[in-house]
Amino acid sequence: MSTPRLLREVIAGGRRDATRMRVVVTGASGTFGRELCARLRDLGAHVVGLDLRPREDDPVEVLACDITDDVDVTAKVAAAIDRLGGLDLLVNNAGIGGPAPAELPPGEEARRQLEINLLGAWRVSAACVRFLVRSRGRVVMVSSRMAVMQLPLAAAYGASKRALVAYADALRLELAGHAHVTCVYPSAVRSPIHDSTAEAGLSLEGMSAYEPLEGVVDTVLLAALARRPRRDLTTTRKGTVEFLLARHLPAVTDRIVARTLAGRVRAGVFDGAPLAAGLVERERDRE
Repeated sequence: MSTPRLLREVIAGGRRDATRMRVVVTGASGTFGRELCARLRDLGAHVVGLDLRPREDDPVEVLACDITDDVDVTAKVAAAIDRLGGLDLLVNNAGIGGPAPAELPPGEEARRQLEINLLGAWRVSAACVRFLVRSRGRVVMVSSRMAVMQLPLAAAYGASKRALVAYADALRLELAGHAHVTCVYPSAVRSPIHDSTAEAGLSLEGMSAYEPLEGVVDTVLLAALARRPRRDLTTTRKGTVEFLLARHLPAVTDRIVARTLAGRVRAGVFDGAPLAAGLVERERDRE
């Protein structure tokens, strides 16, 4: 779905009033989080953010919180909800990326991505459940197109986001009738999340088209505010096509990605990148 279509759907179906809505957003000081917090604030919501490194110019109050730490999550979620006086909406937005080829053993980078992208969202959600049930609230999981269509050289990110969707599905079933869970599937947005991959010489530039940040934020707002709760939401028309192809014709998407990857290897994009050495060698052997 494109952003204009999403907005038309909100207008046609009606939008819940965000005024005085009590919201917690993780990753609140990052690229997505800051924009989302500002938009919710401007709509009249009361927002408290959680982030490992809050910034002085954050648009809302952000509590320093390490979502990989059980004790810290419990304490900071309790503090945020105490400030808000309850909870109507949780946005699990915090996430990191990084280089992690599937052919190599899972090192610290892979463990860190799984710990933050999957288990961090799990910890925060579990700490919020009883308050969301009380208000019949909503959880929005910011997943990724890579949850359904994996790209190479970033196995940990895709695995963590696919696992996040599995967790969201289980949570949705357990909370059915009491709270709703929506997954949002952005593609790539220009942000520091890609920096470590680029520094390792594994940039996937050219394999994934960038989309505007505003469309992602609009989609999260639709998930939060549309009167009819949604299960899954993509952020662009192209994203919708990719989502449906990956879900129903995965062999087709595999071939598309494989051809694109082979072309980039032949073009020398990954030459000199140690983590891609095996990939480069295999492609040269095929020539």
